[in-house]
Amino acid sequence: MPRADKKKPLIEFKGITLPVVAVTLRSLKPGPLNESAGALLSDHAFFDGDAALLELSQLGDELEADWTQVKEIFERHGLHVIGVRGGRDELRQSAAAAGLPGFAVIERAPRPSVASEVPAPPQPVEVTPPPATAPVRVPTMVIDRPLRSGQQVYARGGDLVVLAAVSAGAEVIADGSIHIYAPLRGRALAGASGAAEARIFTTRFEAELVSIAGVYRTFETGVPGDLAGKPVQVKLIETAVKTPGGEPGEATSKLSIEPLKTN
Repeated sequence: MPRADKKKPLIEFKGITLPVVAVTLRSLKPGPLNESAGALLSDHAFFDGDAALLELSQLGDELEADWTQVKEIFERHGLHVIGVRGGRDELRQSAAAAGLPGFAVIERAPRPSVASEVPAPPQPVEVTPPPATAPVRVPTMVIDRPLRSGQQVYARGGDLVVLAAVSAGAEVIADGSIHIYAPLRGRALAGASGAAEARIFTTRFEAELVSIAGVYRTFETGVPGDLAGKPVQVKLIETAVKTPGGEPGEATSKLSIEPLKTN
């Protein structure tokens, strides 16, 4: 009997998960935004065409935005803005009119408490657990050559170890932590995908810029004397801000740069 010739449908729908960079904004003014992006991501394409979602919940009272300029700022650094989330209704509506749809924040449903009454099954049910899947391991990137001005290294998805000097004008980036067992004279950006627990370690601190999870500090006038040329670690700490009534307010993040004891 001949096989039936089944034509494949022209359209199929499947659920997939795509990597998206969440960019938290605290201003939509093109001038300061462009300056901040340039200081953090330098003057070239930092990303490789990654999709980005703009988080608007930290904007305060801003109600207007030139979305075309905002998109262009991030496109210069290799980010393709696909939409927004959070923030005021007026901003989300103007963003949608500019071709940036709003995305809802998905919250997981709370798990039932142990004390909840759950109907007993009519008979014992044998459940076979799914096979355990091994976690995806990203190897640490190790660089054993000096990085000269203009060179950039990005450890995507993991940590970065550098065994030679990072010259002024060079840039080292990692989604995890950065370990530099040599002078750091250029720029180091750890937690590039938002990992606030990432850190930067170096045996000789002479940096131009350091950043963790988008919070950065520049040293245009030089590194403070108590840190210059010394082993240091850079980490991100959160400071609770109290409201005028004494109630705990929104936490703010800042970089902590402190000498590293090596003995």
